[in-house]
Amino acid sequence: MRRLLMLLMGLCFFAFAQAAPVNCSRTYTLALHDHGLLYSAETDSGIDKDVAEELARRSGCKVVVSLMPRARIWQLIESGALDFSLSGIANAQRDKFAGFAWYFSNKYYLLVRNSAGVKTVSAFEKDDKLQLGVIRSFRYSESANQLVDTLQSANRISHAGGLAPLYRTLMQGTIQGMIIEPFDFPALEEKKIREMSTILEFNDPPVPHGLIMSRKALSAAQQDQWRALIDGMRTDGTMRRIFEKYFNADLAATLVNL
Repeated sequence: MRRLLMLLMGLCFFAFAQAAPVNCSRTYTLALHDHGLLYSAETDSGIDKDVAEELARRSGCKVVVSLMPRARIWQLIESGALDFSLSGIANAQRDKFAGFAWYFSNKYYLLVRNSAGVKTVSAFEKDDKLQLGVIRSFRYSESANQLVDTLQSANRISHAGGLAPLYRTLMQGTIQGMIIEPFDFPALEEKKIREMSTILEFNDPPVPHGLIMSRKALSAAQQDQWRALIDGMRTDGTMRRIFEKYFNADLAATLVNL
């Protein structure tokens, strides 16, 4: 009887934790960006769309979802004109205006044209004839960022608004390399890209990605409420199941195991 009572008390506590209230006194705004398996505007599907829908369901709040370039998203998060975005990474500057709720981590890689004739990241950096393509306003892992900053100062960076134009310029030979992550790997199944490129690994640990919350739009207490929803999705296996829709079970588990 005592064990049954303790079990019932535990279940009540779990239910209370799951039902932690979120302030729904207004409509919230959340922006997605077009980026491989995170979100595809072409198919209107992706990991971040699934996460956004689950956040709206769990919170009970009205969340208006839109599609924007990543650079615009960060501008609006900083100004407080946008409440949320997803799959964001932190740095010292962003920490001043955004809070985060982590839900996955991954490594970054350098995709290089075979015609560039380099086998290491350092060899790519040293060859001043090679151009690197990056998505505007994106930051990566430490070594990848160092490469971007070094090549930027040498005028060897080409910016684009998304993955598709970068792949096009890589195929055309306008750029010789671009930085990718696991969500971009399906594009590598395209025969031409696979045959003409090599993947080089940065010697960096995985970088956490998470829900981005505007500090101007959301109080610290409100951020904690939304962070608790993300934590709940990770704890009860919902986040892993979302990732398993797009990756095999082993890779999904690796990505969400922060």
